[in-house]
Amino acid sequence: MTAQAPSAVVLVRPHHFDVNPVTAADNVFQTAEPNHSAARATSAYRETTALAEALQAAGVRVHLFEDERTDRPDSVFPNNWISTHIGGHVAVYPMFAPNRRLERRQDILDLLKAEYRVQDIIDYSGLEVDGLYLEGTGAMVLDNDERVAYVARSNRADPIALERFCTNFGYEPMVFDAADPSGTPIYHTNVLMCIATDFVLAGVSMMQPDARRAEIVERLSAGGREVVDLDFDQICDFAGNAMELSGTNGRILAMSRRGADSLRPDQRAVIERSCRIVTVDVPTIELSGGSVRCMIAGIHLTPRRTGVSPAGISPAGADAAPTLFASH
Repeated sequence: MTAQAPSAVVLVRPHHFDVNPVTAADNVFQTAEPNHSAARATSAYRETTALAEALQAAGVRVHLFEDERTDRPDSVFPNNWISTHIGGHVAVYPMFAPNRRLERRQDILDLLKAEYRVQDIIDYSGLEVDGLYLEGTGAMVLDNDERVAYVARSNRADPIALERFCTNFGYEPMVFDAADPSGTPIYHTNVLMCIATDFVLAGVSMMQPDARRAEIVERLSAGGREVVDLDFDQICDFAGNAMELSGTNGRILAMSRRGADSLRPDQRAVIERSCRIVTVDVPTIELSGGSVRCMIAGIHLTPRRTGVSPAGISPAGADAAPTLFASH
């Protein structure tokens, strides 16, 4: 595991997935209306299963939680309410949409404490009563090597909440404006940017103003990283919504097939110098404006037990061989 590429993840498999009507106003990547259909829910369930199996096959340890509730349409995106950090630190975040606040789960926190060395859990969710939101590694894209938090300014990333996080966790905030060609602000930074160990995928042209854009690119290039500039069409195809992970045979870049198919050969070559691209079709889940990166909560924590296989789809607190499990 590197600072940027964890070897274990949490996924949440939804049984009643749907497009969230509460988030439609500011998520321009959301491309469908709610329909409460069994077919849509079944498709999202299968897509999440496919992601879990693909990551497992690559040698990533997967903690797969079930969500059978009907009032959490976006529960497949746990990265917005929780993040974990080297040194045993966990953050819990304040969420903009009231129905997304229901996604926070004690059983996931209990799993982390049981399976990994957790020193503290800092819970920012109380900021919601004051209208202050910071939607985790959706609102922030974290450079764990350079200790920089890149944040596209939006109502999902309040500056007060961001300052508290950066002070507690030791990051420098780097805030910028980002918008699509029509001028609509980008709602989550992780749709725009992916920071890996040796490269960055970023919608550079969408960062504003020009001087700030140049400053961000210079900072992203620190340490020799190569910046791969994605155009707006590629951002819409979720090419920037990817995550580097550590598998048993080296680092991988997990992304949707749609995002991978949008890459040019020269862009793919930069990625494949240090990562193997692992793709999964998630078209149903992408209707909600998020893709593979949004589905993954990375675990940057040290396992409690020695000899634990890094790969597998694991039950919470189980001592047996990894298997699929249900956690309610």
